[in-house]
Amino acid sequence: MAEFRIVDKLQKMGEDIAAGELKYHTKRVIVSKEFTFDASHHLHQYEGKCKNLHGHTYKVVFGISGFLDERGLLMDFGDIKTIWKQEIEVHLDHRYLNETLPPMNTTAENIVVWIYEQMAAALFARKEQYFGARVEFVRLYETATSYAEARREWMEHE
Repeated sequence: MAEFRIVDKLQKMGEDIAAGELKYHTKRVIVSKEFTFDASHHLHQYEGKCKNLHGHTYKVVFGISGFLDERGLLMDFGDIKTIWKQEIEVHLDHRYLNETLPPMNTTAENIVVWIYEQMAAALFARKEQYFGARVEFVRLYETATSYAEARREWMEHE
């Protein structure tokens, strides 16, 4: 078993590491963040339980790629949270999705593309802030074991 220890010396900027060393590489990387929201909906032209008004605790997973800034960061996780809270979640959480989303059958397959589009637009509006940032995927879980996914290559090339 590893023995507990306190570091001998706390690394100091300008003494132990230089500003030019903060960015380790120039590769594209993905950062990912998850969120949940509760919402109700029902499906049209569907013969099953989901034709009735019901609700879910949805989980959304974002995969955002880009290149690092001089600090070695692509995007602060808190910035992803801010975009989610201010620009996307307000249309979803504790809402009746048939009312708050554009006209569509509120299937997971439709909703995940709408969420993808919202995040992609938010990143585009901030393109000067994040180098090459783009949405690689959005995964929307309707239940713990069922999800729909939108991927960049499908959204941009089909």
